[in-house]
Amino acid sequence: MAATLSQLDDGIVRSMAIGAVFTDYAGKISCLDFHRKEDLLVTSSEDDSIRLYNTTSATLSKTTYHKKHGADRVCFTHHPSSILCSSRYNVESGESLRYLSLYDNRCLRYFKGHKDRVVSLCMSPVNDSFMSGSLDHSVRIWDLRVNACQGILRLRGRPSVAYDQQGLVFAVAMEGGAIKLFDSRSYDKGPFDTFLVGGDTAEVSDIKFSNDGKSVLLTTTNNHIYVLDAYGGEKKCGFSLEPSRNIATEAAFTPDGQYVISGSGDGTLHAWNINTVQEIACWNSHIGPITALKWAPRRAMFATASTALTFWIPNESSSS
Repeated sequence: MAATLSQLDDGIVRSMAIGAVFTDYAGKISCLDFHRKEDLLVTSSEDDSIRLYNTTSATLSKTTYHKKHGADRVCFTHHPSSILCSSRYNVESGESLRYLSLYDNRCLRYFKGHKDRVVSLCMSPVNDSFMSGSLDHSVRIWDLRVNACQGILRLRGRPSVAYDQQGLVFAVAMEGGAIKLFDSRSYDKGPFDTFLVGGDTAEVSDIKFSNDGKSVLLTTTNNHIYVLDAYGGEKKCGFSLEPSRNIATEAAFTPDGQYVISGSGDGTLHAWNINTVQEIACWNSHIGPITALKWAPRRAMFATASTALTFWIPNESSSS
């Protein structure tokens, strides 16, 4: 179903249309993630389910339910059937993070330490390290192979975390629009750079690096989106969207780093060309305000989620 990623242009992005819809969720989808190398997508939902999809055939491969801890944030490890998942319930017991095998529905390891919900979770692209940011105002660095936390960063406010594509640098965003960059191998020495997104004091709900590592995408809780230069912190462009009550919108880069797509509080989707700073497309999401959104790493495809999941692909028949 999902076309391989050729050179994207305004016409291809503009032609994106819904190719598949999955409406069998009994609650909002909290999070979704594409595997880096396999054609797989995983979702977590407020109905306590974790679901695995094949994006080539647009089929549901597996559903598991997690009634004891729930399923909040989710991301793939390097293995196609192993994931990291944060808990929605019983967080105070310390079992806030789990390493799960979807193949045989086993919990391979608990990671204890956070005292509140994990709101940001990401896996290193190059090794077994991963990071979690929590409402307990800490970021923890972990290794899949050991239970003990490898490092803690104490912060102000709600933290959001991201690795660059080489795994050499990670970014931590926090309240007041501050972004701190760390060397992954020597984060204990403190940040090597700090950027401030001037004038926006809202908490950062999400941060992502572009694949080429040159840009950083920042989404705030009041639905402002910023694209920053990853080296100097200068603002390349910014977009404002209709806010939505109780939903922090997610935005994403395309794999070539030339476009940004985002949901909005009014249920629409938007795409911008970063180079021209022009909005090139606006779609009706057909599923209400978007709770999660990602572009596939190697495909001309993106996925959006609310209480339903939709796959978007180029519409061959639409003229560019």
